[in-house]
Amino acid sequence: MLDDRVRAVLRRLQDEDRAEREQGLPVMQRSRAVAPTTGMFLYALCAGQPSCEVLEIGGSRGYSTVWLGAAVRLLGGHVISLEADPAKLERSVTNIADAGLADWVDVVPGDAHATIPTLSGPFDVVFLDAEKEDYETLFGLAREKLEPGAVVVADNVLSHRDALGAYSEARQADPTLVSVTIPLDRGLELTSVLTGSLK
Repeated sequence: MLDDRVRAVLRRLQDEDRAEREQGLPVMQRSRAVAPTTGMFLYALCAGQPSCEVLEIGGSRGYSTVWLGAAVRLLGGHVISLEADPAKLERSVTNIADAGLADWVDVVPGDAHATIPTLSGPFDVVFLDAEKEDYETLFGLAREKLEPGAVVVADNVLSHRDALGAYSEARQADPTLVSVTIPLDRGLELTSVLTGSLK
């Protein structure tokens, strides 16, 4: 369940994101938070899995991280959130602590390309919300940490179709995966790792 501390942080971050968009701040200066319904989707995906291990690639100021942390807290899981921007990472750590989720979330600094190979895994859920040109490489790195049954959720595949259309097509063409584009908010590519080929 979402307690009062979690709800308060989520509301504050939603207000922050909305204000920054209305002010027309450059993309790199904004929090770049997922839409609230995408947060709910991530929560629903993870909340029912006992000991759910989550890798978040691109946590920004921690909005989606709070949703994920609140979900895994229910049945004893854990989130590793990767963020390269030091200022956003610092804010993420504070927001996670304010939400009372520090025991369930680790925020790791640095470039995900270098960090992911050092992680032990395996992960049950990966949330990919990084720079669009990096999705393909980051998916490849993350897949090395996944076992059959794991799920990868990639954000922005419809809002940035020009950049990410090839990502979705590659996932859907891979016979060792089953992948579908979900038209929720900015578009999610939901990819499950199979034990064998569907074809």
